Amino acid sequence: MKILLLTRYARKGASSRIRCYQYIGYLGAHSVEVTALPFFDDEHVAAVAYGRRPSLRRAMNAYQHRVRSLVRARDFDLIWMQYEALPWLPDLFERWLMPAGVPYVVDYDDAQFHQYDTNASAVIRWLLKDKHDGIMARAAAVLAGNEYLATRARQAGAAEVVMLPSAVDVSLYRSSHNGTSSPFTIGWIGSPTTAQYLALIAEALREAARKLSARVVLIGSGPIDLPGVPLQVRTWDESTEADEIGNFDVGIMPLTDGPWEQGKCGFKLLQYMAAGLPSIASPVGANNAIVRHGTTGFLARTNEDWMRAFVTLAESRDLRTRMGLAGRQVVEREYSTAIVAPRLLNSLIRAVRPVEK
Repeated sequence: MKILLLTRYARKGASSRIRCYQYIGYLGAHSVEVTALPFFDDEHVAAVAYGRRPSLRRAMNAYQHRVRSLVRARDFDLIWMQYEALPWLPDLFERWLMPAGVPYVVDYDDAQFHQYDTNASAVIRWLLKDKHDGIMARAAAVLAGNEYLATRARQAGAAEVVMLPSAVDVSLYRSSHNGTSSPFTIGWIGSPTTAQYLALIAEALREAARKLSARVVLIGSGPIDLPGVPLQVRTWDESTEADEIGNFDVGIMPLTDGPWEQGKCGFKLLQYMAAGLPSIASPVGANNAIVRHGTTGFLARTNEDWMRAFVTLAESRDLRTRMGLAGRQVVEREYSTAIVAPRLLNSLIRAVRPVEK
């Protein structure tokens, strides 16, 4: 089977790497030939992440390459697409350019539809608010990273909706963390675009630093201002992220409770848990399903909740170890690539050779 994979980003883009690229080897081992063609290259990803204006010429080239990719798509058995083929263009262009007779599956791990239907521009809302509904309705299957995304696909009339959580390769993470770091280390991993959420718990982080002598390690945040918080900011690198996370005592994921955040799939929580760490997260969207409150970590709404969780974990190495072990087991059972990869393969095969219902 030959699949054309149309990702939003090249491998350095987290969503594309997690949802697509990490499975290419597995699919190849099962006689599925994947040709991956990203829309944006790694230079574009870096520019956006660090607030630089992307090159207009690079953006125009991206659209030209994607159009050529769609022309080539008639030579494939299936198109596997992240979100949409042509971002910020009306659905009419997608309907014109998608090759007749070649089915496609569309993958969502973010509420990309809210970039359009809740956009501040009335023109964008008018032109694009229903675009993703049309894409979902025409797809052979929608691969949804959480229930919020799956619900939107069902409402759009998708022929088949497959719950496919984001997954972590647990073999890359050591699970023997024993909580011996000094000082107590609160860790976070992400990108400059998601580091904004750390400001939500700045008060709790300052108090943890003062009362618990805690430090905060941020991987991939870029420069960030959290006054009064002792920070160590480290550059993200795919080859070292698992080891870096393994040196945390607890991993955190604060979020606001908004429509965009409801679509997030909690991958950083899975990384913490794979490394045998307890997690603390805002009770938003998929976080509620991933974190077992009191068993694998804590769900915290207010700064007081966050501080209470920090104190509880800082004071008990045994609790950190028990929660970390429980989290690792949850990931191995529900969120590992070993579990999710066969489900992805089956979904792709079904899209090409549908089974009569």
